[in-house]
Amino acid sequence: MAFSQAVSSQVAPGGLVSSPALAGESLNHPVVGPLDVSVQNAWVQAADGVTLACRIWLPAGPGPWPALLMRQPYGRAIASTVTYAHPQWYGSHGYAVVVQDCRGWGDSAGEAAGFGQEAADGSATLAWLRRQSWCNGQVGGYGFSYQGLTQLLLEDPGPCFDALAPAMAGLDERLHWASEGGAHWWSLQLAWALQLAALGCRRRHDHQAWQEIRASLETGRFLGEGLALLERHDPGSMGLAWLRRDPASGAGWTCHQPPPALWRQPLLLIGGWHDPYLNGVLDLWRQAEGAGGQPLLRIGPWTHLHWGGGLDRLQLAFFDRHLKPAARDSAPAQSPGPSPAPARLPGPAQDQPPGPRGRAASPWAQVKRQWRQAKARLGKAAGVIQHQGFRSAGQAALARLQGQGKASAVQGGRQPPVLMADLATGLWLARSPRTGSGQIWRLHSQGLAAIDAQEGRLLPLVESSPGADSAQPPAPLLLVHDPWRPLPGRGGHLGLDAGLVERGDLDQRSDVACFSSAPMGAPLELLGRPVLELDARADQPGFDLCAALSVVKADGRVLQLSTGVGRWLGDDCLDLGRRRLSLQPLLVTLQPGERLRLSIGAAAWPQIAVNPGTGAIPDGPAGPEHRVITLDLRLQRARLRLETMVGPP
Repeated sequence: MAFSQAVSSQVAPGGLVSSPALAGESLNHPVVGPLDVSVQNAWVQAADGVTLACRIWLPAGPGPWPALLMRQPYGRAIASTVTYAHPQWYGSHGYAVVVQDCRGWGDSAGEAAGFGQEAADGSATLAWLRRQSWCNGQVGGYGFSYQGLTQLLLEDPGPCFDALAPAMAGLDERLHWASEGGAHWWSLQLAWALQLAALGCRRRHDHQAWQEIRASLETGRFLGEGLALLERHDPGSMGLAWLRRDPASGAGWTCHQPPPALWRQPLLLIGGWHDPYLNGVLDLWRQAEGAGGQPLLRIGPWTHLHWGGGLDRLQLAFFDRHLKPAARDSAPAQSPGPSPAPARLPGPAQDQPPGPRGRAASPWAQVKRQWRQAKARLGKAAGVIQHQGFRSAGQAALARLQGQGKASAVQGGRQPPVLMADLATGLWLARSPRTGSGQIWRLHSQGLAAIDAQEGRLLPLVESSPGADSAQPPAPLLLVHDPWRPLPGRGGHLGLDAGLVERGDLDQRSDVACFSSAPMGAPLELLGRPVLELDARADQPGFDLCAALSVVKADGRVLQLSTGVGRWLGDDCLDLGRRRLSLQPLLVTLQPGERLRLSIGAAAWPQIAVNPGTGAIPDGPAGPEHRVITLDLRLQRARLRLETMVGPP
């Protein structure tokens, strides 16, 4: 049955458009909520007449109330509870909560057409919401990932949110959603595109296709057959279109722009050190500041799905401050006064970090292991490094960050507008994305850094005065990439096993060049975006550089902090040229006795596709046409810098 034919609407009390004959299974059963929150379903009519399905949670009492809106493609009954508290929790705190299926998803009518459809539907929904008798006109938006972007995409001119809390999202489809360093996010993009394709199969009752996609994801086969599955089951999808475009060029890609007025609305931006969309969040902060807004920014030790105890109290305090007049009027005046002592991130210590042990497994075994780990880690908190190993980001620290639910935590009074969690000490620190710690290191090796993980040296630039190393200039360093056994990518912000991981076994491989600093004599804070620049060439018209920054603990464990990838294609690869590689931003304090290590390889499978060395855009695992690639790295001018996370407004 076509979804447009399944609508039999009638106007319900309070201006809701209800439908007892909705197509979705979830709407054919009574919705049960807590005693102090009522739940009902409703339809919103878009500007072109398409009907959009909503679920609404209303507090007890006469109302009206401020409202919170989330728009998402995954099914409104889920309501992003993978990271957020259930909508009834917000309802019990005096908010009407509306969760809507985006056009073409769930029980909403129409056809899904990617992010471009969201501005018109978001504006229509916002205008409809303010007309409801149970809404007092104050509306906030919340949600992460796709749900984060739907808050930002509105028509101009048109209605705007009174406060927004977009998390882990960005505006540039190429740079914030699909790729970095000229390389597609392979495993992440395929997995997400196939998840959406499976939702489409379920929607049209194609159970066989749904099972085929599900089996491919569960076994890891999707890494090789995913493009074919998308071509077969979702050929018009946004995800497939991204994977077919050149990520090294902006041609054909979309960068969305919110209405100018939105930048000056109250904004709470949430990012994670191990989230692929962190650069998108930082760009939102940059644009809001540049437009004269006063955005709040919190960056924690989180992956995309693991937030270590949730941020709902922080978010509730933010909305209370901006959507409830009583809370706003009674809040203390803004002041730049001293912030409280930064909160530590405590939790039960783990003797060993989550990750592999021993020698590296075969490439395919590594892929399967990563996929099993990614599934097994659902529901577990993201880790942060402590002196003795990993520690979890505990709820007690988040309570401090959130001001224990008080508005002062998010109004810019006692706590600074920007707080970042130090990955090593577990402290929340007031740091700006516009400032960096500024350290610069040079790389030194006599040509054995890929054979002996201890041979390569990472030297502060100030130590380049005459001495043993400067008397012997660095030798050329050759790395050989064998496509039969490509270097695995692990953890970080692009891994299926995202987060902090141990990578000592990877650094023992002969296709990884390692450069380690001397042991720290005193604590050293690293803040900013690590950037590697060096001169390099290859013997084939295509190569990748994949870097990892780690802390080497006193007991020898190598704990990966940040990763980055860069891809070069074409005949220019054959010439010695300056190559620049950006890593994921970070804030971490190294402790006495610890060392900093930079690891450089030529692959990160399956985080990015394996480069064939032919000059063609990589599109999957290694095949019989993939070439062995020899990289020639020249270290005389090689530099590792800590730059600022964002540039000028």
